[in-house]
Amino acid sequence: MRDAFHEELDSISETLVEMTRLVGSAMARATTALLDADLTLAESVIDADDKVDELQHTLDDNSFDLLARQQPVAGDLRTIITSLRMSADLERMGDLARHVAKVARRRYPQSAIPPEIRGTIVEMGDIASELVAKVGSIIAARDVEAALALESEDDEMDRLHRGLFKSLMDDKWKHGIETAVDVTLCGRYYERYADHAVSVAKRMVFLVTGEHPEAVS
Repeated sequence: MRDAFHEELDSISETLVEMTRLVGSAMARATTALLDADLTLAESVIDADDKVDELQHTLDDNSFDLLARQQPVAGDLRTIITSLRMSADLERMGDLARHVAKVARRRYPQSAIPPEIRGTIVEMGDIASELVAKVGSIIAARDVEAALALESEDDEMDRLHRGLFKSLMDDKWKHGIETAVDVTLCGRYYERYADHAVSVAKRMVFLVTGEHPEAVS
């Protein structure tokens, strides 16, 4: 009975890892669609978000079923409750990737990103991909040390986000209000995506140790 229970707990972890893979792919493809004005790719990202939502619903259902049948306590209860919160973060990351793709779709056949901003968006997309890949590894390995280190890696995303605003406020900006809104929204989507990745890592610290990251670091 206990072996079956822990197999079901492992299945929850595997679902979380699969969600990181999907939302990572979604943001990478959304970034390409945004930069290249690729309508087909943008549509594929928007449509694929249903799969992330489906996984979250499955994880939620399985978790509630375990709570009802097994009445877990201590570490097992912490694992289930924390996993529910992690899945919510990951589902939101999928939504943010979809939002980026929607900006790309809205401005097709033009790119929403002017040439002087492209390098920043490429960097933000790269950091988003690195963060979510590390989150998947952290979940799979229950790696507290890597989870604690992830927050500092988010600092670069914040720096790039601030840089976008400086570009928008520069007197040399010549692309108008509509493009400025697009850039502002996209910058916010990438920044929030990274924040949710850090949140998942922090929740893993709590899942493994029973303590909040501030008490562990």
